[in-house]
Amino acid sequence: MLMSGCAWLPQTCLPPSHTMVSAEMIFGRNVGDRPGVSESAFTNFVAREITPRFPDGLTVIDGDGQWRDGARNVDVRERAKVVLITFVDDAQKRAGLVAIAESYKQQFSQQSVLTKVGNVCASF
Repeated sequence: MLMSGCAWLPQTCLPPSHTMVSAEMIFGRNVGDRPGVSESAFTNFVAREITPRFPDGLTVIDGDGQWRDGARNVDVRERAKVVLITFVDDAQKRAGLVAIAESYKQQFSQQSVLTKVGNVCASF
């Protein structure tokens, strides 16, 4: 869950870096109890939903994850994609993170997308 009302603490960065926002989004690839989001489907999702909102760049990493399905009282293990995005703080970009997560949940029948957001010192 991304909280839009969070206050960010000021951070002093040493040159050449400066304060930016770092977002980490974790996308499960199962649909129900079965693998369902293929490599090509995820690549297309990134091209359609993420890249237009964050054209300056991002990183996609393969992962394995697990979470507790409380409704069924079982541990679920699945392949995942981790997307890392670093950007200059902007309300529209923060809203884009929410829109990306909602789109993924709808398109691929997901219960959630883990989204972590925080300030970092970064340089490119």
